[in-house]
Order: sequence, then structure tokens, then C-alpha cells
Amino acid sequence: MTELSPPPSEKLLKASGFHPAVVSWFGSTFALPTEAQAEAWPAIKAGRHVLIAAPTGSGKTLAAFLAAIDGLVQQAVAGSLKDETQIVYVSPLKALSNDIQRNLETPLAGIRDSLHRLGLPDADIRTFVRTGDTPQNDRNRMRKKPPHIVVTTPESLYILLGSESGRGMLKTTRIVIVDEIHALASNKRGSHLALSLERLEALAGKPLLRIGLSRFLPRRFFSRGAPVARPPPLGFGAYLSSSSTMIRGLLPLRASGIIPATKLKPEGSKS
Repeated sequence: MTELSPPPSEKLLKASGFHPAVVSWFGSTFALPTEAQAEAWPAIKAGRHVLIAAPTGSGKTLAAFLAAIDGLVQQAVAGSLKDETQIVYVSPLKALSNDIQRNLETPLAGIRDSLHRLGLPDADIRTFVRTGDTPQNDRNRMRKKPPHIVVTTPESLYILLGSESGRGMLKTTRIVIVDEIHALASNKRGSHLALSLERLEALAGKPLLRIGLSRFLPRRFFSRGAPVARPPPLGFGAYLSSSSTMIRGLLPLRASGIIPATKLKPEGSKS
């Protein structure tokens, strides 16, 4: 009898080092990974800074979060997951931050079900949204039992970094996900966030893995304004113009540019 080969999604996630429970959940939920996910996961799991520039609906947010969540799952199964914050997600849009937490609950619940079916220890991974609208009772609860994943805005991250309790929570951060980079890279909010990320890294006392997400990149962030489908091994920094220092502040030059082969063009380029 011919042995059936595993589906492409299972092969990709296993090759990238994902936990079997994560592989099982993804395979039962999606037929295939998107191109953004397929390119991003090996790079993120290898510990490389990544910018995922892809259209809405390409799965780039899940690409970032699933790779980060997998590390928490592996710690939980090994019995080494501590009550500490490890992942910080920053979005310039407060409404998006609330949506992200809701969207996180689905994969987290599905992965816990997979762990149960496999007879493995549970992974009680906690998320928390911290914005200016967060009730005081919720903020107090966050201080008493830190979430593993904090979803916040640039302004609220700044406030957290300025408080003793916030710094105590954030000092264990390992991964930072910055969404909507195109909306931050050329303005004062981007400058502010770049400084906050440097403060966060100094607080953590070690380099943070940075993952950037963007729907597009304006023409001025590409060398000579040339349309780009996929970056070369030199990395995303090779495409930055000399004036695009904000992207460099939000994401290191040694980042691996991930631009799926959808012929993504800089804003303002002709079709």
C-alpha cells in the first residue's frame, strides 16, 4: 500500500519546527498556508527579523502570531511557561487592537483542543488589550497576573514604559509585532514608536525579535521607486531610500523582506 504524503501545510509547519498541536489545528482549519505565511514562517522560526508586506486577506497577521504563539505552546507543554509577558503587538489603530485580541482567541482555543486530543498538557495562554480605554479593574488584573501577549497602541506602550508596573511586566518581552507600518513610518507617531521600541529592548536587556506587518509600502521607501515583487538575499534594507530612516527604526536593516510574488508595487506606481 502506498503511504499518503502529509498535506503541504503540515509539511511546511513541521519543517519550520512548529509543535504538533499547532500543526494539527492549522491543518484542520486551513487547506493551505498563504504565500505570505509560507515565506514568513521559516524566517521567523529561524529568529530573523521579518517585514511581511502583503494585501489585506493574505494571512500576514496570523503568520506573525502563529509563529509567536508556537513558542508559548512549546514552553507550556514542557512545563516551563511562566506568568510573564513575552509578546507585544502594537497597532496604531485602537479598534484593530480590539479585533486582534478577539481573533487570537480562535487559534488559542483550537490549539488547546488539539493538545487535549493529543493527550498533552494544557497551554493556558493569556492575552490582554491595553489602550487608553482599558478599565482600571482590568489594568489591576494585568498587574497581578501578567498576560503572555499584550496588544496595545504606540501611545499606551509609551505609558507602560513610563510606569514601574508596566516596566516590570514588559521586561520579559521577547517578540514585538508592529502592524500597519506603512501608517507609521513617515510621521511623528512612527518616530515616537521607534524610540519606545529601543526603550523596550533596553529594558529587556537583549535583542527583541521584530516582525513588521504592512498592506503596502509607499514609493518613497523603495530605492529609485522601482516596483518590487520579491526582495533579494540582501534583505529589506537594500530597498530603503536614504530618507526612510523611520522603517529602520521600527525594523532593523538586517530584516528579511517578505513580499509575496503578487507583484506588489509601491504606492503610486503604474499597473
